[in-house]
Amino acid sequence: MNIGRINAILTRHLYLYRRSFPRLLEIFYWPLLDLVVWGFITMYLAQQGTALHGAVTFFLGALILWDILFRAQQSITISFLEEIWSRNLMNLFASPLTAGEFLVATMVMSVFKVLAVMVIMVVSALVFYSYNVFVMGLSLIPFVLNLITTGWIIGILTTSIIMRFGQQAEVLAWGMVFLFQPISCVFYPLEVLPGWLQAIALVNPAAHVFEGMREILLQGTVSAEHLGWATGLNVAYLLLMIAIYQYTFAVCKDRGMLVRVGE
Repeated sequence: MNIGRINAILTRHLYLYRRSFPRLLEIFYWPLLDLVVWGFITMYLAQQGTALHGAVTFFLGALILWDILFRAQQSITISFLEEIWSRNLMNLFASPLTAGEFLVATMVMSVFKVLAVMVIMVVSALVFYSYNVFVMGLSLIPFVLNLITTGWIIGILTTSIIMRFGQQAEVLAWGMVFLFQPISCVFYPLEVLPGWLQAIALVNPAAHVFEGMREILLQGTVSAEHLGWATGLNVAYLLLMIAIYQYTFAVCKDRGMLVRVGE
């Protein structure tokens, strides 16, 4: 790993955001729009007297945490697509830059984007709905870190697929993460799922994060079980996805597929 080359890739993508208003809009506009819409929905449900205990707390908190996962995944995948769209992929990997260094740079970039989105959504939720996401206290930190890692895992998987099958698979950059949403139990508890689907959800790290969040809000305790499962699954999946990414890159490089995917 060469820090200079990683920093060069990171600087390149930061300059893109510095000089592009549409890219900045992606960070500010969509998260804020999601928050406003879901905020009004939860306020409406509360006014109707539905039996949703702490609806605003659950829905807004879940929305903020889900957006963290989504932005972490998007940053990994979109950074790779940026190189394809600008026909720069071949130039990058003709240099001493390695696939691992490129991946690390996109991970660091995703942290920057997640921090920006978090600040926007946390402040907006506090101003518009008097909702403080830090009601969960310091226990929020390990759950957020797990969500970022889950986003990386989905992002690396998506990047590997696009690398292997080319631009025809670009749609997965926006759709892949939503395949995992039904089994992530973002807005509802695990027990509402059918039994067979619960078994699948239990091997999804995000489901343990959101279940842990609900336990904190309802009982005021941190579930060591859910946190442990989320962390263990994330470590295992991350190592597996990195291995798949490296293998896919090596195969594409040997077969000359990087030239075709970048042109």
